[in-house]
Amino acid sequence: MKKTKTTDLSLRSKAFKTTRRRNNEVAAEDYSELIADIIEERGEARVGHIADHLGVSHVTALRTIRRLQEEGYLFTSPHKPVELTAKGKKVAEFSKERHELLLSFFLKLGVPKKVAEVDVEGVEHHISKETLGYIRRFMERC
Repeated sequence: MKKTKTTDLSLRSKAFKTTRRRNNEVAAEDYSELIADIIEERGEARVGHIADHLGVSHVTALRTIRRLQEEGYLFTSPHKPVELTAKGKKVAEFSKERHELLLSFFLKLGVPKKVAEVDVEGVEHHISKETLGYIRRFMERC
């Protein structure tokens, strides 16, 4: 494989800032997608369901849910199910489509399904919309 030259410092700095910003969006994406899936499967999403699926404590899930409610992704009140706002539904839909595209791409490459499922979770939040576009066009040609 051809070795590529490391990019200049200003480009790397921009990349680091972009990655940090995306890291802040990861919780919104994960929670929105999961809440949509739980609602589809169970009819409602409660904090306990969310915590169980993410493998976090009830307190951790509740803190994140409160923050996401403040940011306009979802809403809930004590002893009530968690519901997605229009903003949360849009994020959930995009996250699900991105997940499915990347999973299909990895499977097309010959990655075993179990490995691909895990890898998609690691990659999906850190890939640009531009790169997703290239993958989408590639998959359409296959």
